[in-house]
Amino acid sequence: MQSAVDTFQGDGPDREFQNYLGRGEFRLQQCQACNETIFYPRVLCPHCGGFDLQWRLVSGEGVVYSTTVVRRREEKGGPYNVAIIELAEGPRMMSRVEGIAADKVNIGSAVKARIATESQPQGERHIVLFDLAEAGSSGVANAGGGAG
Repeated sequence: MQSAVDTFQGDGPDREFQNYLGRGEFRLQQCQACNETIFYPRVLCPHCGGFDLQWRLVSGEGVVYSTTVVRRREEKGGPYNVAIIELAEGPRMMSRVEGIAADKVNIGSAVKARIATESQPQGERHIVLFDLAEAGSSGVANAGGGAG
């Protein structure tokens, strides 16, 4: 019987996720054994223990599942929100909803993903942020390509 350790080669899942985001692609892993979509990037499926995880483009569509406001002094950037987004494909991820006042983000609001780059002491890191979805929009900015 083959194990995940025997089959896993190359960069770790987080590095692969970063590489896809760097190319402007929002991809998540999908388990080939149970068909569940997974976030955060892993070596084994948390649902069934399978290790055949394939990277798939996702829609980037989601709904605000939970939100809170982190209050900072204005000179430090002011308040911002931290939200749990339930993606259309099933998993939830922690991120921010931008383009709206931190205290105006509502649970149940439709959002769309975009890829952004943030400078950190260790260098640039690509992240997934969300904006409110426009009424009647079909698809998500930068879910399949283009950095934001």
